[in-house]
Amino acid sequence: MNNYTKDLESTIATLSAKGKGILAADESAGTITKRFEALHISSTEDTRRAYRELLATTPGISEYIAGIILYEETLNQKASNGQLFPELLKKLGILPGIKVDKGLVLIPNTAEEQTTQGLDGLNERLAEYKAKGACFAKWRAVYHISNNTPTALALRANAEGLATYAALCQANGIVPIVEPEILIDGDHTIERCSEVTESVLHSVFHALHKHKVKLEWTILKPSMVIHGNKSTTKTTAEQVGKATVTILRRTVPAAIPTINFLSGGQTPEDATANLNAMNVLPGNPWNLSYSYARALQDYCMKTWKGDAKNVAAAQKVFLERAKLNSLASVGKYKASMETETTTA
Repeated sequence: MNNYTKDLESTIATLSAKGKGILAADESAGTITKRFEALHISSTEDTRRAYRELLATTPGISEYIAGIILYEETLNQKASNGQLFPELLKKLGILPGIKVDKGLVLIPNTAEEQTTQGLDGLNERLAEYKAKGACFAKWRAVYHISNNTPTALALRANAEGLATYAALCQANGIVPIVEPEILIDGDHTIERCSEVTESVLHSVFHALHKHKVKLEWTILKPSMVIHGNKSTTKTTAEQVGKATVTILRRTVPAAIPTINFLSGGQTPEDATANLNAMNVLPGNPWNLSYSYARALQDYCMKTWKGDAKNVAAAQKVFLERAKLNSLASVGKYKASMETETTTA
């Protein structure tokens, strides 16, 4: 561990810089293919590379994006200039990260609750990713909300997986992103989401403590506390911000340097407004920022459409979305700024 102290300290300092966030560009080939096909874009290894290169090489993006989480395919690809993606990103002032989990599996004897696979061989894979230039990693666990879920079994199984992964990352000099995602699917209220989020985060930090994970070298990537997407009771950004910060204060130690939220099915505008609502509240001990996928990329991908002629326009849209989230991460975003954004 001591051999990697400087690496871990340097990485966390970069990723927790005020006004910067993390881009999640780690969609699996299957997931990005669905998004491409919806826009009539052919999904091949080359088009996926071209799209992710478009994101990484957007002029000025390093002002708002400190790191990019890559899918393994991208980690091993070369950009059009012949550089491997990790080398390209570092030259651009952006840290390369890597998604390391192997997806979701059902937990036996539950009502279709899930846990995450990929711990087998993870130590060896992390050493390989480190050698290829990865500075940080991501592992996602998911929780379903109903009147009876998540169960104690699902809470424990996912917390143990996240903590084991995080400990292995730090042992290999890689900063772990711990991502407990509470799914937005359902008709639950924001109050029910608050209850579940408190239980989830309490179980995660209890497990991190047991596994001796250094919180100072850890990033939390949680969901926001928000109503379900089928709920008839909607909430304002101010309500989401207050509810989320309330639960964070109850469960997340101040030693965590940065909390980078997932957008989890929200519109780009809602994800930005909700983040801003948290940052206008005084007294938060952590950096509250973003690690969005679709909420940063949606308009960009729709503008690009798989056509090289649209790269500059798509990059302009992406940069503007990143800038708005940067402003939200310091509490300086206003909804009126959206009128200045080119939306497709």
